[in-house]
Amino acid sequence: MTQATTFDAIIIGWGKGGKTLAAFLASRGDRVLMVEQSDRMFGGTCINIGCVPTKALVESANHPSLVADADVRYLNAVERKNALTSLLRGKNFSMVDSHESATVLTGRARFVGPHEIEVSASNERVRATSDRIIINTGSVPVVPPIPGLDGPRVVTSTELIDETDLPRRLVVIGAGAIGLELAGAYRTFGAEVTVVDSADRLLPREDDDVADAVRQVLEADGISFIFGATVDHVDDTAAGSVVHLDGDRTIEADRVLVAVGRRPATDDLGLEAAGIETTDRGAVLVDAQLRTSVEGVWAVGDVNGGPQFTYVSLDDNRIVKDQLVGQGARRTTDRVAVPATTFITPPLARVGLSESEARDAGHTVKVAQKNIDTIAAMPRARIVGETRGLIKIVVDAESDLILGATVFCVDSQEIINLVALAMRHDVTAAELRDSIWTHPSSTEALNEVLGTI
Repeated sequence: MTQATTFDAIIIGWGKGGKTLAAFLASRGDRVLMVEQSDRMFGGTCINIGCVPTKALVESANHPSLVADADVRYLNAVERKNALTSLLRGKNFSMVDSHESATVLTGRARFVGPHEIEVSASNERVRATSDRIIINTGSVPVVPPIPGLDGPRVVTSTELIDETDLPRRLVVIGAGAIGLELAGAYRTFGAEVTVVDSADRLLPREDDDVADAVRQVLEADGISFIFGATVDHVDDTAAGSVVHLDGDRTIEADRVLVAVGRRPATDDLGLEAAGIETTDRGAVLVDAQLRTSVEGVWAVGDVNGGPQFTYVSLDDNRIVKDQLVGQGARRTTDRVAVPATTFITPPLARVGLSESEARDAGHTVKVAQKNIDTIAAMPRARIVGETRGLIKIVVDAESDLILGATVFCVDSQEIINLVALAMRHDVTAAELRDSIWTHPSSTEALNEVLGTI
């Protein structure tokens, strides 16, 4: 590729939204430039360092193993995870590179004008222009300015999941989804795990009964929690890290995981040179159609400050695609009942309003709720040996429409999708209650749970 080459579209970053759009446009014969700064990130965060590898470790931790040695079992899990990400990375590379009209360039992209970028690749710098540019650079872990977090034993999720030695003592700073998922996995592998969070309790956005149920399960698995505490500093010693909390409490650790969230990856993108505005949180500022402040430039995925989910990035792709080849009608405001799952064991899934949120919003509600071990019509939980958790569904008392649901049980990541679909299409609680589901499945729990109201 020569300097200042013009393309029909430029995509910066290989996340879900960007790669899907790039593959589609290239399949039409459009000249597409895909830029990714690392050949280890083809496919984006989810494939390489996010959803897929972390869930692979969770699955390996929970899977019965004939290997008695914890270190060997953990190493086997890491190797399995690496093989999986390598396979998917190759498939994701091919989905774009296999098109003749697509050009893949590995290097760091920076805007030098509203529709021109410069890519630093190896020892050369090349320029490319296009009237259509999609920013898809994702997000990076947040590391707060706490003394000692740059120490040799302090890691983010990116580094931890590549560790080949199982830490004996793991301190997790942050009780969000990433922190809880990895805390659960590493505890199951055999690590001594302590989670520290500044909130007064676990899952402050959930109803008290849900948060209590989750905490009881995690504590029963051996995870220790310290709430209402902040990390003052971390010392590195010959024996390991020492985490100092406010109030003079200390915790010793072999590894300290910083899991306090992720922020949009906009550093050194040259957005100022392009006139692209950002929010006060550093995200690329977009409207409901993901258009930036520069015409012909869009931002999709985590970088635009929206929900940090791969499936939201995929929907971002649909919104931009509709503007390029469709009616231009799709908007982020069209989204209804977007579910989310935290892959602890059992997984915790949620969609819509909690009971407290629904009441605060002025709804008169009915609440269908049962603990999993009391649901006779859900033998699958006993078949797989996981009867912990609960199902809680909030229903509008007047319309019988579902306002929200929390599903904390085996297969909840699947059940929640069905509930979300019902919410989008105004399927009533009674219809779900009286529907026919396969047996034995986790879905059929809806018959019994919704039968309580």
